[in-house]
Amino acid sequence: MASKVLVPLCPGFEEMEAIILIDVLRRGKVEVVSASKSKEPIIASRNTIHLADKTFSEVNAKDFDAIILPGGMNGTKNLMADGEIHSLLDAFHTSQKHIAAICAAPAVLRKLKIISKEDPYTAFPSTDDLAKGEGGKYTGKRIESHNHVHTSIGPGSAFEFALYLLELFEGKTVMETVKQGLQLPHSD
Repeated sequence: MASKVLVPLCPGFEEMEAIILIDVLRRGKVEVVSASKSKEPIIASRNTIHLADKTFSEVNAKDFDAIILPGGMNGTKNLMADGEIHSLLDAFHTSQKHIAAICAAPAVLRKLKIISKEDPYTAFPSTDDLAKGEGGKYTGKRIESHNHVHTSIGPGSAFEFALYLLELFEGKTVMETVKQGLQLPHSD
C-alpha cells in the first residue's frame, strides 16, 4: 500500500521545494495531499499562485504516514505562526511518524522542540535564524536524518530530498524507476 503524505502550503512557501517534492512523490505513487489555511489561492515566494487540495481543518494526522514542510522564509514564518500546524506536527511527532523539512522550515521543528538538544539537522545556511536559541546541531549536509526527522538544505537539494524520501517511503526499486524517468544529471 502506498504511503500517504501531507504537505502544508502557507503563503510565501518556496515553490520549487513544494512542487518538486509533491511531483516526485506522486510519480512514485505516494498519495500526497497539500493543505492550507483556507480554500483561497496561496501566493508563494516567487509570486506564483497555487491551490491546495484541502484545508488544515480537513486533515487529521492519523490519516497520514508523513508530513513534509517546504521552506521559504515567509512560508516558514507562517508555518511557525499557525496553531493548526503545531497541532499536526505534535501529533506526527508523538506517533513517531516521519517529519521532513527543507530550507528554512527546519526552524519550525526546532521551535517546537521536535529537533532539540544535540539532534543533527540541516537547513538553508542563513544568518536570519528563525529559531535562534533553540536546540539541534547544524551539520550543513545536503540531507540529514535523525530518528523519524529528515531535513534538507534548500531549493537545490529538492530533487535529492524527494528521491531520498521516496526511497524511504516506497523502497529503492520505486525510487530508481522514478529517478530514471526524471533524466537528472549523473553523479559519478
